[in-house]
Amino acid sequence: MAPSVSVIVPTYNRADALPRTIESVLSQTLENLELIIVDDASEDNTEDVVASYDDERIQFIQHEINKGASAARNTGIEHADGEYMAFLDSDDVWLPTKLEKQVLTLELRSDDWVAAYCEAETVRPGGQSPLVRWVTRLISRRNKTEGAEGGKELIGLILSDDLHTSAGSSLLVKSDVVRTIDGFDESFNRFQDPEFLIRVLKHGKLACVNEPLLLRYETGSPPADAVAKADEHFRRTFAEEVERLERQGIDVTGAHHYILARQYLDEGQLRTGFRYLRHARRPELRQLPGLLLNVYSGLRTHIR
Repeated sequence: MAPSVSVIVPTYNRADALPRTIESVLSQTLENLELIIVDDASEDNTEDVVASYDDERIQFIQHEINKGASAARNTGIEHADGEYMAFLDSDDVWLPTKLEKQVLTLELRSDDWVAAYCEAETVRPGGQSPLVRWVTRLISRRNKTEGAEGGKELIGLILSDDLHTSAGSSLLVKSDVVRTIDGFDESFNRFQDPEFLIRVLKHGKLACVNEPLLLRYETGSPPADAVAKADEHFRRTFAEEVERLERQGIDVTGAHHYILARQYLDEGQLRTGFRYLRHARRPELRQLPGLLLNVYSGLRTHIR
C-alpha cells in the first residue's frame, strides 16, 4: 500500500539533533507514512545515526556534494510516493498527532484546499521560563495573523512578513501540487520556505490546525549580510506582487527593511542597522521590546 504521507527531512551535519526529529516522525499517530532523509553530504556520522533505526518506512539518500537545503528537499520530492508531502527540518520535532490532524483537516474540506500548516512553539537553548514565554507571545505581532487561512489573499501577508507559518517544518501539501510547481527553487538559500508557500497558494488554499504541533529549536541566525542578499533576491522574485501590494498601501519594502534592521542591530553593525530602521515600517508598540533587545545585544557586541 502506498504511503499516505511522504515526510521529507533534509539534513547536513546534524547527527546530534537528528534522532529527536526521526523519533517524532516515527511516533506519529498516522502510521501510513514514509520518512525520506536526504543527507546533503554531511561530514559527521549522520549515516550511522540513520542506520541505527530498524524501520522499513525510512529511506536514506545521500548527496555526494553539498547542494543546499532546497536541492535536498527536491531530491526527497523525486523519491516521494505519498498522496501528501510534509517537510521537516532536521532539528525540529512534531507532536504525535501533527500529521493525522492535518490530513483530516484537508480531507474534510473541498479540493480547493491543498495545504495545511500548524502552530509552532520555539524551544531555546537552556530553556525559557513560563513568564518569558508568556510575555513573548503577548508582544508578538504574529498574534494578529496566526491561524490565518485562505488562498491568494494570504500572499500579501507573507510578503509583508505578517504571516509566519514555519513552512519548512509545519507544511503538509498535496503531492500533485508540489510537482506542479516543480518543488523548491534551488536559487534560494534563505527565504525558500515562504517562496515555496507563495507558489503553493497560487494553486489552492491553505488551512491551519490551530494547535502547537511543532517544536522549533532555535539554532542561531545567519550573518546579516547573507540575510540582506537573500532578502533582495526574495523581493526581486516577487517584484510584481510587491509593486501591486505597495500600490494598495501595504509597505512590503518597509517590512523587509525592519527585518534587516533587527538583524544588523543584533549583530552589532549599528550604523547599518539604524540606516535600515529609518526606512523601515514603523514598529508596533508590541514590537518595541524585541527591537530594544536587538539594540542592547548589538551594543554589547559593539563595546567588546
